[in-house]
Amino acid sequence: MLRKSRRVLIKMRQGWAPKLWRPSSGLHYWMLAAFGPAASFGMLLSLGLMSPGLAVLLLALLGIPLVMLLLGRNDLSTHEADEYTFEREAFAQLRWYEGRYVLTDDLDEPAARLLARAQRAIATVSGSRVNAEGLLDDVRNAVMLPAHEWEIARLLAKLSALRTKHRQTVSQGLTPDVEAVAEPLTRALNSSEAAVLARVEALERYAASVADAERAYVAHHQIQELRGHVHQYEELVAETGADAFAVPELERLAADAGQLEQALRRSVNSAHEGRRRVRRR
Repeated sequence: MLRKSRRVLIKMRQGWAPKLWRPSSGLHYWMLAAFGPAASFGMLLSLGLMSPGLAVLLLALLGIPLVMLLLGRNDLSTHEADEYTFEREAFAQLRWYEGRYVLTDDLDEPAARLLARAQRAIATVSGSRVNAEGLLDDVRNAVMLPAHEWEIARLLAKLSALRTKHRQTVSQGLTPDVEAVAEPLTRALNSSEAAVLARVEALERYAASVADAERAYVAHHQIQELRGHVHQYEELVAETGADAFAVPELERLAADAGQLEQALRRSVNSAHEGRRRVRRR
């Protein structure tokens, strides 16, 4: 719901709040439309101001356009009611979780690029088959990676807000005395950005090691599939008399498979070490 509530959040920041009244449903309109004319004609008939035939004629003449109008209003009111319900629920959630989400529109361009890099690295790890197969401790990744994403996003949001204010201030021109004050603040912003960048680069190194493990994992399974058909190849070369040429190749395939298994283990171990380095940060 929060991811779909960007428009509601922007309206909230402009001072909007959901209305206290709830849009009437189509059933309410039907009841009012049926009761109003019937009560009016009933009163006129009881006072003798209208004949029964005229009342029936007027009801017939007014009924068709009234039904068409109400059908259109019914669709509109249903949409309004659904929109009201969503906005009210989104408003409540956005208020409840205030301070625990980041709107990417709030990030300046450098911060947005850094967050995108972090998210790509996290997606690489989370979407890998070695992670899905549990070779990377998928449970720990499921907890650690979102925590790192949130922390990076939170820090970048604060950095962006301070950097925007700082840039607006210094762009107006500074006296030498003010420059002396602004210079250490500028260094503080730059060092903070460098610290967040280090976090992102650690995630990217972890993602790169996972990508290596992924390639080794895929190759390992391809070799295993080929080895499963080795006996068919052996039968074929025996029948065709090509043993002298084929046997060395088949032996090399077995050796390559053994080396690949070792490479896969090294890649997975490297990925584990990369995850530990990310955690230490």
